[in-house]
Amino acid sequence: MKAIDLVKSDYGDSRDFVFAWRFPETNLSTNTQLIVYPSEEAFLVHDGQLQGKYGNGRHTLNTENLPFLRNIFGFPFGGKNPFTAEIWFVNKQIPADLSWKIDKFESHDPDFDTTIPLCARGKYSVQVVDAERFLIQMVGLTRKSNFSESDLTRQSQGEFSMKAKSAIQNYMEENHIGYKQISAYINIISDYLKDSITPFWEKYGISMQNFFIETIEIDTSTKQGREFVENIAKQADMKLTGHTWQQEQAFNLYDKALDKIAEMGNQSGSGLLGSLMALNMMNNMQGSMGGAMINPQYNQPSFGAQGGAQNVGQPGAAPMAAQQNKPKTIFCSNCSKKRLSTERFCPNCGTEYNPCPRCGADNSKNAKRCVSCGAQLGNADAGATANICSKCGTPLAAGAAFCSVCGTPVATVDPNVCPRCGTHLQPSTVFCPTCGFKRQ
Repeated sequence: MKAIDLVKSDYGDSRDFVFAWRFPETNLSTNTQLIVYPSEEAFLVHDGQLQGKYGNGRHTLNTENLPFLRNIFGFPFGGKNPFTAEIWFVNKQIPADLSWKIDKFESHDPDFDTTIPLCARGKYSVQVVDAERFLIQMVGLTRKSNFSESDLTRQSQGEFSMKAKSAIQNYMEENHIGYKQISAYINIISDYLKDSITPFWEKYGISMQNFFIETIEIDTSTKQGREFVENIAKQADMKLTGHTWQQEQAFNLYDKALDKIAEMGNQSGSGLLGSLMALNMMNNMQGSMGGAMINPQYNQPSFGAQGGAQNVGQPGAAPMAAQQNKPKTIFCSNCSKKRLSTERFCPNCGTEYNPCPRCGADNSKNAKRCVSCGAQLGNADAGATANICSKCGTPLAAGAAFCSVCGTPVATVDPNVCPRCGTHLQPSTVFCPTCGFKRQ
C-alpha cells in the first residue's frame, strides 16, 4: 500500500468547532512531511501511545525525531521506510459562544419561604492550553475521526451541570437572594460560577476564557414550577386590583352560586325565581361570611406613646375591654405577609401599620378606600368628613337622613363621641386622642 507523503489538518465544513482531528490515513514513511499550522499541535500515535509531538512548521517523520522507529528499523539509515501510525491535530484556537444549560434544580427562596425549581442557561468559551493532556484526558484517543464542541459538551455535561447547580444554589442561599432579586445579581453570580468551574476544565488541559449567565428563571417544565408562576401572577393581579385572597375566594363562591341557581331557574322554567333566589343566597352569604372573607372585622388598633397597639371597636361603639389586648392576624399592605395587629411596624419589611378605621385591615398610605371592606380612607388632618355611615363607611353629607350608597338611616350622633372610633371627647377637644379624627 502506498505511503502518504504529506500530512496536514483538514477540519472540514462542520458547523461545530473541532477541537481535535485525526488524519484519515495511517500508512506513513520515514520520508512523510508533516505540516502543522499556527494555533495547533500535532501528535503521532503508535500502538496506542504518543510517540511524537510537533509544533508549528514542517516536519519530516524520520528516525531522528521518532526514536521508536529505531526499534523497528535499527540504526538510522537513508531511504523511504514505511510504517503505520495515527496523526492527531489539536486545535488551540478560541471557539466562540459555546452554549450551556442546566435545569430542574431547587433553591430555597427567602421571599416566599419555600423551595422553587429553577433552570439556567448561558454561554462560555474555552481554549486548549495543554494539548497533550487534552488529547489523553478528554479525547481519549478514540476511534472517532474528530472531537467537536458537541462531543465536549456531551462528555462534560454531567459533571459540569452538577458543579454549576451546586455553585448557584450555594451563592443564592448564602446571600439570601430570592427569585425577585436574581436579575440584579446575574453578573456577580456569573463571576462566582466561573471561578467555581475553572478547576474542572483545567484538569483536562482547558482554560475557560469567558463565561456568563444569560438567565436564571423558574423551571416551568415541572408542575411545581408552573404552579409557582401562576401564584406569582395571581399575587401581582391582587396588588394591581386592590383585592385580597379572601375576597377572591368569596367572589368565586358567588359565581358558583349564581351558576347553580341559574341552572335551577332554567330547569324550573322561571328565570325571575332563579334571580330572586340568587340575590337571597348572596345576601345570606355576605351576612354569614362577610365578617371573615368580604369584610374582615378586625378591631382598629390605636398606638400609644410606647408604640404599642390597642384594638378599638366598630365606629360609634365604645371599646370592649375584653378585646383590647387580643391581637388579630392581618396582612401587610407592602409585602403581603402575615403579621399581628399589635405590631406597629411589619416585622418582615418594616412598613408602618396603616389600619382601616372600620375593619382594621392594613392599607397603603395613599389608599383612598380600604382594600378589604371598601371603607373610605383619608387624612384626618386634611379635613375628614364629620359623619360616616356606620355600615359602609361612606362620608355623609351634612343633614343627610340616609346614606347615599347603602341607604342606611343616619342615627343621631352624640357630638361628644368620636364618629370614627367611639371615644368620648371633651367639648373643647379638636382631635380625637385615639384615632386622630378632626372634629368640625
